[in-house]
Amino acid sequence: MLIIETGSEFPKGPEPNPGPRGGPRSAGQTVLSHHHDDYPTNRLRNSKSISMRILFNMCSVTERRFLTASLPTQKLGIRARKSRSMKGKPTCYAPMMITSSFRRFVPSLLILALIGVVLTGPVNADDLVSDSAINARWRDATSLHFTRNIDGTPTRFVIDATTGEIELQSKPKNHRLSPQRVTRSSNGGPAMELVFKNLTEEDLDLFWLDTDGARRPYGRIRPGAGRSQGTYAGHAWIMVNQAGRTAVGFQATEGGGPAVADERSVAAYRSLPKKKVRSQRSRNRTPSPDDRISVFVRDHDLWMRDSDGTERRLTSDGSAEDHWTGNVRFSPDQRHFVAIRVEKPETHPVNLIRVTPDDQVEPKLETFQYLKPGDRIAHPHPVVFEVATGRRIQPDESLFPNPWSISRIQWHPESDRVRFLYNQRGHQALRLVEVDANSGETRILIDESSPTFLDYAGKLFLHVMKGGDQAIWMSERSGWNHLELVDLKTGERTPLTSGPWVVRAVDEVDEEEGRIRIRLMGIDPDQDPYHVHHAMVDLETGELVRLTEGDGTHSIEFSPDGDYYVDRWSRVDLPPVHELRRTKDGSLIAELAAADHTGLVATGWTEPERFVAKGRDGETDIWGVIVRPKDFDPSRSYPVVEHIYAGPHSHFVPKSFSRRWRMRDVADLGFVVVQIDGMGTNWRSKEFHDVAWKNLGDSGFPDRIAWMKAAAAERPWMNLDRVGIYGGSAGGQSALRALLAFGDFYDVAVADCGCHDNRMDKIWWNELWMGWPIGEHYAEQSNVTNAHRLEGDLMLILGGMDRNVDPASTLQVVDALVKADKDFEFVLMPSAGHGAAESVYGNRRRLDFLKRKLLDAH
Repeated sequence: MLIIETGSEFPKGPEPNPGPRGGPRSAGQTVLSHHHDDYPTNRLRNSKSISMRILFNMCSVTERRFLTASLPTQKLGIRARKSRSMKGKPTCYAPMMITSSFRRFVPSLLILALIGVVLTGPVNADDLVSDSAINARWRDATSLHFTRNIDGTPTRFVIDATTGEIELQSKPKNHRLSPQRVTRSSNGGPAMELVFKNLTEEDLDLFWLDTDGARRPYGRIRPGAGRSQGTYAGHAWIMVNQAGRTAVGFQATEGGGPAVADERSVAAYRSLPKKKVRSQRSRNRTPSPDDRISVFVRDHDLWMRDSDGTERRLTSDGSAEDHWTGNVRFSPDQRHFVAIRVEKPETHPVNLIRVTPDDQVEPKLETFQYLKPGDRIAHPHPVVFEVATGRRIQPDESLFPNPWSISRIQWHPESDRVRFLYNQRGHQALRLVEVDANSGETRILIDESSPTFLDYAGKLFLHVMKGGDQAIWMSERSGWNHLELVDLKTGERTPLTSGPWVVRAVDEVDEEEGRIRIRLMGIDPDQDPYHVHHAMVDLETGELVRLTEGDGTHSIEFSPDGDYYVDRWSRVDLPPVHELRRTKDGSLIAELAAADHTGLVATGWTEPERFVAKGRDGETDIWGVIVRPKDFDPSRSYPVVEHIYAGPHSHFVPKSFSRRWRMRDVADLGFVVVQIDGMGTNWRSKEFHDVAWKNLGDSGFPDRIAWMKAAAAERPWMNLDRVGIYGGSAGGQSALRALLAFGDFYDVAVADCGCHDNRMDKIWWNELWMGWPIGEHYAEQSNVTNAHRLEGDLMLILGGMDRNVDPASTLQVVDALVKADKDFEFVLMPSAGHGAAESVYGNRRRLDFLKRKLLDAH
């Protein structure tokens, strides 16, 4: 429905300060959505002459696109107000100026209004999926409050976890919020209204603390006055008196009462312990546990200061190139400490030119340190010192000769030995090393090695148990990522978990209860192996108790005492289900809500389709998703576009339900979009992962191509005669690689900010997967080296101020393509950083290129 009002001015209100999810709202306003949607809300602003109001949450995506596209230079305004005709629910109006550039569209709009066309679909796609979030909150150990839609109305319920009985929540008592010493806001809470009351005898200024802790003013509240303020649960607020002193602070809590400043709350606030702030001096020194002595650095050397102020110099070999650090670890009996001497890494500057700096007309050079594969890295040397004498005990370094890092320094409770984790450069050896504090002798407690790589970035877990003689350790030596209980005296390793599945993470170690809580993947052979599940593992028996079972990927939130939890799970093709379960055995107490997305599907939105096919070996399952365009017609033939990211550090195909993916922007142009996790990506077997070893150029392409051919064999509407691919960063590297090595299958590629030569990219990521020392395989897989092999249509996109991937990496490809006399398109965004293609401009250019080359050209 359109409501046109001529000669009316849309009232202006105070602009809310920017913040998380848009910041708190101005008083009386209702937030519509802070998510990216299918229309440019940033173009909605106030106007000054003849205006019309559009009932925005009665407009479909098509109408919104029409309205905004009709005004390429106009500014529109959006605001919410209460409407009795909508039973008190927020109603959204967008006033638009009808000026000369707009008048030609007035007849069409008037016709729409006069014939009474019903415009369907709310502004926010979230409204079309009921119960996707239930705002569950534990009020005590057994009472869970949550929201469920009843006949379209959000209704609050409470469930007793001990009995499973669900009751309609009575109107909450108006309990006041408790004062808190708040420092910054947190994200993620639902929108709410918070009432502030000033019952003191002085004016109080209201401030919102943003996520960085900065104060954002929200006006003054006079004595005896109050204010209803739009905000979000988790946001922090303070009320400051005229002397500049914080009178009281609060954190917004869903379902909580008003925030009252009075004599009682001000006194309660002042009695709260203040947040401790470390002084500059404490950051430059490490005190002993009893604060009797401290160790600090002066002129690159170690010094010790006694409690009476007496200072002793402990070392004299420090220099700018080989210095001591002040971060030391004291033994429990305080007779020894460990310090680290560090040989500096080499200097490897990367230079960027900021073409349009803010403070001058001329370009400006910006330089930063950026180590690349093969560079000399920092070399840490752990050394033990005796406190009483200052004696230096130098450990034998033969067991840790070439460290990438030395970490997890920890003393044994008996104070006679210290341990640390040694990660050898090249990432093929991880060792827990123990040093005798008196002799410096060393021995290996845990020794992990691999002929390929050890994924220290994603699969490193070490927990030394109380007593210091046992540890929980994560290992892939069985071929799957699992946990072991290690006897640190004998070196014996006992599996805690096992089987053809992986431990994704350890969330909690409860030594008193003798159990650990883990996330795991692939344990159900009839489910997607990437679905995340949760379980408890007994430390003595290894018995595993499943906490989740639904066919999807799960997240859980525990009750205050840990006896119950809410399990939220979904799939890409199944909206969220919320269940209440018991921790002791994972049994189901009640289903709290199951989201319904029929309203979303009714708009033409299509569910992603999960598909699995065999990979290059004809045996291994490869998983991916197929995204069809809106208003999909199975009788048509659609070009296929792959969204690629093949980095070995994770897997990337979405596994949980979402209404918005950037892939949909591509699909809705008239493509079938696919995303696939080929071999070489993470969180399957070690063998699956090892395909990436010294082989990033592979990018899983043999698996991807086999998967797409298998999918198209069953779906005649997938046209593999026209195949495109796009990606950014490592995905940009792979997108270009598709045209260099697999140009007989891929026709079009858009590569954004690619690390096209792994010798040019950041050191940690590339040495982990491509190995060290640098071998010929680096050059052999370089897109620069292979640029002359280009087939098909290519667009390169680059942000000139990229500090993640050196922009020179793309520019070297450009130079090589020019020398090879290859045609291509190059989009340089001089002021953009990493991921330039995800900007509005970059995304438009990418979509336009795919459309021109795969649709318009045929």
